Amino acid sequence: MFRILANDGLHETGKKQLEDAGIEVVTENIPQDELNGKLQDFDGIIVRSATKVRKELIDNCPRLKVIARAGVGMDNIDVEYARSIGRTVINTPSASSRSVAELVFGHFISLSRGLYLANREMPNQGDTAFKALKKSYSKGSELKGKTIGVIGLGRIGCEAIRIAVGMEMNIVAHDPFVDKRSLEINVLGEIVNVEIVSQAMSQVLASADYITLHVPNLGKPLLDEAAFQQMKDGVILVNAARGGVVDEEALLAALEKGKVRAAGLDVFINEPTPDSRLLQKQNISLSPHIGASTLDAQENIGVELANQIIAAFS
Repeated sequence: MFRILANDGLHETGKKQLEDAGIEVVTENIPQDELNGKLQDFDGIIVRSATKVRKELIDNCPRLKVIARAGVGMDNIDVEYARSIGRTVINTPSASSRSVAELVFGHFISLSRGLYLANREMPNQGDTAFKALKKSYSKGSELKGKTIGVIGLGRIGCEAIRIAVGMEMNIVAHDPFVDKRSLEINVLGEIVNVEIVSQAMSQVLASADYITLHVPNLGKPLLDEAAFQQMKDGVILVNAARGGVVDEEALLAALEKGKVRAAGLDVFINEPTPDSRLLQKQNISLSPHIGASTLDAQENIGVELANQIIAAFS
């Protein structure tokens, strides 16, 4: 019988699917410093972002055949090395795309209407300063008719575009590896084809009222001080991609100057201890890296992983 360690958890639907295929699934969490010894008894491992599967661990576990990432990014796995020695490395690139894209728009709407601040102030002042709060939060803006800049035309970026189309936004996009994307969008049961052409990064930054990032870890910030200078004054930015894609010092400076009106952050450079200045900044809407963490996405991830793992062992 094959044995799989789901070290960072696995949705019950995916677990049952694996077990029905005759694969034993262990969901006990083994600390990183103990994996070298205990992973040797397993044929596969499923991780999220917490557990790292590096060369040393792979070499120390010759029985290990499958390394699975319950999510999209595989920064925590030495993918090329593992594949070079015949290990199967898989992830779930499409299962959580919608969840991440919806979170982005949750931040956009919250920032546009001041909901993230109103929710902080209403419990303390709602019964004593209701009219003042109403006046303060009556200067929001709609997304309809505004221009959204989507940087990265992978699965999540395309889901963000589908939502933006539904909200009647204008769309500009950039992806250095893609000339254009043809998207199928379901409109009341009718499939509409929309073609998105990749434009120069400078054009996107200069024309967008809202910017969302959907790129992998690049090893250096994609949005640095120079990039912020190219943006429209008063832009709203959301990063639900990877910590480090945005230069946090440059972002703080841009927020201070008003170049960036507000920002939404789901990811941070120093997770799980983000810079406290970001956490305290009034015009930043915050979430604790939950982009892919919906019940729907976790079930989709579990099923997609199970299918791939069963196929790999077959």
